[in-house]
Amino acid sequence: MTKRELTKAISEQLNLPLVTGSGIVNTILDAMTETLVKGGNIELRGFGSFTIKHYDSYTGRNPKTGVESKINAKKLPFFKVGKDLKEAVNAGRE
Repeated sequence: MTKRELTKAISEQLNLPLVTGSGIVNTILDAMTETLVKGGNIELRGFGSFTIKHYDSYTGRNPKTGVESKINAKKLPFFKVGKDLKEAVNAGRE
C-alpha cells in the first residue's frame, strides 16, 4: 500500500474529501517522524512499535577494492511487529 492508497482508503471510509484524507495521513506521519527524531518510541498496540537503534562506528571494507574505511556511528528506526498483526498475517497464509 502506498501513501496515496492509504489517503484514498481513509477518505472513502470516513466520507471525506481526498485533500482532508491527505492532511490526516501527513499529520500522523509527521507526528511519528517528530517523535522518532526526538528519540522517542511509538507503540501502536496490536500493530507494532517503532524504536531507534543505535549503531557504534566500525571499520568497514569495500568489497571490490578491499580498502578499509571508518563507518560513522548512526541511529536507525526499527519496527517490531505486534502480536495481533503477526497472527493476522499468519492466518492469511496461503
